[in-house]
Amino acid sequence: MKCESPLDRDTLLAYRLGELDADSEARVEEHYLGCAACSRRLEELAALAGEARAVTRMSGVNFVASDAFVRRLSKSGLQVREYSVPWNGSVNCTVAPGDDFVVARLEAPLAEVQRVDMVYLDSDGKPEMRQEDVPFVAASGGVLLSTRIDTVRALPKTTLRVRLLAVDDGAERTLGEYRFNHTPYSAQRPE
Repeated sequence: MKCESPLDRDTLLAYRLGELDADSEARVEEHYLGCAACSRRLEELAALAGEARAVTRMSGVNFVASDAFVRRLSKSGLQVREYSVPWNGSVNCTVAPGDDFVVARLEAPLAEVQRVDMVYLDSDGKPEMRQEDVPFVAASGGVLLSTRIDTVRALPKTTLRVRLLAVDDGAERTLGEYRFNHTPYSAQRPE
């Protein structure tokens, strides 16, 4: 049966991620519980989210997260290691054995930016890989990046570099460059 007032995808996602206030959450829940079409769409979104998590766990995929997602991870009891990397700055970083996720906030001037691309650089500063059109919220003042924790744990002592680009009306400009001075956890313990 077709829904006469379907809930849009963003509202369903916000509900699924726990990002709605209590009143909005109650209205969405009341609607989808009584609407087969919207209930099916919510189930499809939940299944897609599960598949995305599985792909992320099985591969070396980096992904851009939201503040709400990171809060949800922490609330669920998972150990989230967070780093804040200043604009055009660097951070010394590692992951501990008990960490479940690692997240880096790349501070950047995002006001009036239409699109953000993330470029991973080699040791000579040459682009190795590019993620196009990464999600961001301009008002947050940064982009949240998460990398598969097993990938980070396997890294030797190294410096990783990332560049954020603003892509506006076909032109590109650098928003910021960031360095991650990674040290394996075992190398930090005194002998």
